[in-house]
Amino acid sequence: MKNKTSSLPGEEEAQPSRCPDNSAFKQQRLPAWKPQLTIASVLSTFFLTGAFCLTVGVCLVLSANSVREIQVDYSDKCSDCSRFRENSSNWNKECHCSVNFTLKEAILGDVFMYYGLQNFYQNHRRYVTSRSDAQLLGRNVNIQRSYCAPFSAYANGTPMAPCGAIANSMFNDTIDLFYSRNTSVIQVPLLKTGNSWWTDKNVKFRNPESYNLSSAFAGTARPPYWQKPVYLLDEEDERNNGFVNDDFIVWMRVSAFATFRNLYRRVRRVRHFAEGLPAGNYTFRISYNFPVARFKGRKHVILSTVVWSGGRNPFLGIAYLVSGTAATLTGFVITGIHLKLRKKKTYFQKQ
Repeated sequence: MKNKTSSLPGEEEAQPSRCPDNSAFKQQRLPAWKPQLTIASVLSTFFLTGAFCLTVGVCLVLSANSVREIQVDYSDKCSDCSRFRENSSNWNKECHCSVNFTLKEAILGDVFMYYGLQNFYQNHRRYVTSRSDAQLLGRNVNIQRSYCAPFSAYANGTPMAPCGAIANSMFNDTIDLFYSRNTSVIQVPLLKTGNSWWTDKNVKFRNPESYNLSSAFAGTARPPYWQKPVYLLDEEDERNNGFVNDDFIVWMRVSAFATFRNLYRRVRRVRHFAEGLPAGNYTFRISYNFPVARFKGRKHVILSTVVWSGGRNPFLGIAYLVSGTAATLTGFVITGIHLKLRKKKTYFQKQ
């Protein structure tokens, strides 16, 4: 047997010290800045913050209210075309409708045309991920391994270009604007390009490399809901075709809300429209292709100007006003509490 050595009486085993090193950093002896919050500094912070937010909010609200905007809902006025489009057998037939409106005052400056959708949810998780970014960059990829299903390929194996639910549901109404001047009707010139972000046009979207677009997309087919292949989206401008088409790029930037608007066209400022849209009678001539009745949606066209703060959206200005009001009221409440406590302190000191 092995003898167990025992320590002598009064002898203790050495224990490692858990005390931090005696340094300025570990003992927290380094010089530090400890702000002393006085009543003057607290109140000045609240009142200055409130004044700043109120000033910015007023400027933003006034700027948003200065935007000229007219919105025309054509869901009911094109109800015949809507019922016509609900029948899937009419997918390759055209349906046109017209919507008249009047501008009582001229809209001066740059005028932008938007299309708006209501009750169309683009924020569903499966819908947002239903795309192939590699395909949109012009790469030769296996679509079957992407998140595009069930809009990835047809039953015979032909891949779709572009694939995915977002591309398949692209807004495809054609909207033209006409101006009635005296006894003549003049079509308002609209710009199709320059409506997307530079990063989208030059970084995120690219066409496959080939000597022409039809050969670049050879072996692919259009999405089921499209009426023409991707390389014929703009038959007037060869550079605005394929994955770099402005309308397609704008649609692929999904919205976070069920009611949204996307930039569609810009008024070209030439001849009668050099200064904007003059007052008078106008007509929207619409080729109706995008059905919305099944999901109880609505469609409208917006003509609007922009200012330094953007379009007509007062939300940011209202948010600044609410924040400024809350900061100012908090400052007054703290002032009242301070005066009350100081008065009570003075009373007890006299006693």
